[in-house]
Amino acid sequence: MSTAIDLAEVSLRQLNQVLHDADSGGVDVLNPRGAHAVACGITTDLTVEVAGSVGYYCAGMHQAGTVVVNGNSGPGLAENIMSGTVRTTGNASMSAAATGCGGLVVIDGDAGARCGISMKGVDIVVGGSIGHMGAFMAQAGNLVVLGDAGADLGDSIYEAILYVRGEVESLGSDCVEKEMRPENLAAVGHLLEAADMTASPADFRRYGSERRLYSFHVDDIDTELAEGPGGTR
Repeated sequence: MSTAIDLAEVSLRQLNQVLHDADSGGVDVLNPRGAHAVACGITTDLTVEVAGSVGYYCAGMHQAGTVVVNGNSGPGLAENIMSGTVRTTGNASMSAAATGCGGLVVIDGDAGARCGISMKGVDIVVGGSIGHMGAFMAQAGNLVVLGDAGADLGDSIYEAILYVRGEVESLGSDCVEKEMRPENLAAVGHLLEAADMTASPADFRRYGSERRLYSFHVDDIDTELAEGPGGTR
């Protein structure tokens, strides 16, 4: 049985304290009205349902359990998520799942700019499209986009894997399209199932690092040595 907490009657600090003290069960959050930092830092097997849209940094530093936002989410949804599941049934603003190290983030609608920026192992599934610079400096994990991707996808990417079903406006530096192998098809199918979304893995294209930026290359080493530190003498 879930406990209902109305943010029209209690403070955000009180709500988050209740969530931190609980070790299991469910909590329904009423009247969020765009509040920031809702359900941050959950570390136990707790299910939190938020009845409405939230502001910045909802479910930040999430480590266990499930948070479902029945509405839209502001910037930094599930920032630095470690494990567990975070879902928004609407759209997510910029920097969703930024620096995420694990767990699953599901966005039923669209995601804004820099979705998955510096992701380090999190899995992200977006039912709609994402904005520009998705997966910027993404180090590990998977980003699955059922819609389109904006400009500079995967700029300066490391070893994360990106799957896009729709069109990609442009690829960022060192990001290239790669072959969809059987293990990639299986991975997409698994992530779609985990996110409760329906699509054919065969419709997706895979993108990843060309690994050209892993080492520093000087175009004209003789000129660099002649100029010395600080440029032209």
